[in-house]
Amino acid sequence: MNTINNIGLHKDLFWQDEAVKISDGTEQQLKQEDFFALLTEQLANQDPTKPVDNNQLVSQMTSFSTAEGITQLNEQFTGFAASMTSNQALQASGLIGQDVLVAGNVGYKNADEGISGVVVNEQTVQNMSIGIYNEIGELVKSIDAGTQSAGNIEFNWDGKDENGNQLPPGNYTVKAEGEVFGEGVAVPTAINRHVDSVSLGSSAQGVVLNLDGDVSILLDDVIQIG
Repeated sequence: MNTINNIGLHKDLFWQDEAVKISDGTEQQLKQEDFFALLTEQLANQDPTKPVDNNQLVSQMTSFSTAEGITQLNEQFTGFAASMTSNQALQASGLIGQDVLVAGNVGYKNADEGISGVVVNEQTVQNMSIGIYNEIGELVKSIDAGTQSAGNIEFNWDGKDENGNQLPPGNYTVKAEGEVFGEGVAVPTAINRHVDSVSLGSSAQGVVLNLDGDVSILLDDVIQIG
């Protein structure tokens, strides 16, 4: 004969009330109510022959007010920094689809376009030439710029080699060289890069611009827009 016995559940299997409440750390922070409670106890239990000095009492209250004010200021500043970062991201979103000028000598060539930028010339340079090099370091185009006085010198490469053939997309290096008082010098450059998207980094990092050619820079690194 088959039998079924209902023996019930052991009492230890039921939900047990917490014997001791788990601390979350909040009770370790003194609030304004705690301070005044301590102050009241201090005044109530002081030695009548040695009452609390007024200056000491004022000093304690001032110290507490200062600490509380700094805490509130830190909280407000954190919120302000987050708000500023969000506003920067919103403004930077307007850069999507535009070109930005970035210091450096590497540019990304799209299918039917070339590379443009400026040569940052701090003094007069004779026999200046601007060389375009592919990813394996081959010179594919040389632009004769002649003698250039100090200032930013704009250049625009159409993306074609010496024979007029359109080169494939990719990263190309721009090198500007010339002569100053008969000695060869390298001249720094800045390249226009296309902004594909905008990312919101940490509050310390700020807004990040994602450029064509899988390159990311900070908004602060932009020299010129457009």
